[in-house]
Amino acid sequence: MSTAAAPVPSRDLDSARSGGTPVGQVLADLLPASRVRDIALVVGGAAFTGLAAQISVPVPGSPVPVTGQTLAVLLVGTALGAGRGFLSLALYALAGIAGVPWFAGGTSGAAAPSFGYILGMILASTVVGALARRGADRTVLRTAGAMLLGEAIIYAVGVPYLALATGMSASAAIAAGLTPFLIGDALKAALAMGALPSAWKLLDR
Repeated sequence: MSTAAAPVPSRDLDSARSGGTPVGQVLADLLPASRVRDIALVVGGAAFTGLAAQISVPVPGSPVPVTGQTLAVLLVGTALGAGRGFLSLALYALAGIAGVPWFAGGTSGAAAPSFGYILGMILASTVVGALARRGADRTVLRTAGAMLLGEAIIYAVGVPYLALATGMSASAAIAAGLTPFLIGDALKAALAMGALPSAWKLLDR
């Protein structure tokens, strides 16, 4: 009689690697699936980003304020996944262009030189959401990598847009639109590094 162990289904292997819940899921997938759920998550993610944007502190010499947007965007992307994260931030951007006053400091429209950061946020939420489906939000180190990549994407779009919109040189745009925010964004990444893996530990099944 053969004593070879029965093969373990790949879903179970993924579950073991992630601590219980299979890799391929994001936090939002733990809620009962429905069209209403997805719509509520997309709208809620946009509203959460708009609320976080009202935490706005002007930076001397820069048209770009310090806000809670970056942290909100990264949390929305990782919690909702790439598709819903993209739709949520796209809704946020389109509604803001249409006049909803939920950009930084209660502003709206696409005329601000900081609008490039919002475009970068749409891309960043999509990328970190895709990484989250691969388990990037399950451990502190993986989450750190995903958050830093997401922040880099936001600046990779936002800083060149700032330079073009204002006529700044590349070095001036970096000084005004990147350097003042590095410490704050490192702290935001640290918050996410603690929050996301902890959420999985609490909710994992």
